Amino acid sequence: MYQIQKNLNRLLNNQSTFFLDPREQELLKSKLKKNDYSIYRPYKDSEKNIFYNVDIPEVILYEIKCNRVLKHQDILGSIYGLNISSELFGDVLIINGHYYVYVLGIARNYFENYFLKVGNTNIELIERDLSILENYEREYEELELNVSSERIDTIISTLINTSRSIIKDKQKDKEILVNYELVKDISKTFKLGDVFSIKRLGKYKYMGIK
Repeated sequence: MYQIQKNLNRLLNNQSTFFLDPREQELLKSKLKKNDYSIYRPYKDSEKNIFYNVDIPEVILYEIKCNRVLKHQDILGSIYGLNISSELFGDVLIINGHYYVYVLGIARNYFENYFLKVGNTNIELIERDLSILENYEREYEELELNVSSERIDTIISTLINTSRSIIKDKQKDKEILVNYELVKDISKTFKLGDVFSIKRLGKYKYMGIK
């Protein structure tokens, strides 16, 4: 709740928030009236967004240039390896072999000075005009699974083709999040629209029974 209160205080002082994930956005909305804020979305269906009520915040779009193929989790892991807060950067995107990350202006110097590698591979950051991705919409792969129930452990074990006991281990190791929160009980069932992620394996959205 500290994170939400901090961002609420910023809005009340006519400052923009930092980047907020979807759960943080919903929590902040619950404490505000609709006319109390606007939302800056870097692109059409961006996940991490910024609330403001006076000035649109300074946001930078970097393209990450590299001489090898990169994975989303490798880029994200290297950014977290900089020991900075996740509130200072937005979504990481991979589009047709190009790699992008949104960064708050206040973190510009830090990123340019220290985000020099993904894994052991040297990279170059090139600032791009925000307009090049403003109409970007994610493409999703649709998966259909035959499962015995809507339980979290049942669906995830089928999805990644492993046993429910291994899913239990992943939950204990804090590798499974549902709606951006660590899962405490994997015997619970998914609800329509739940977003869940499995560390190193990807992010998914539960679309219900067909």
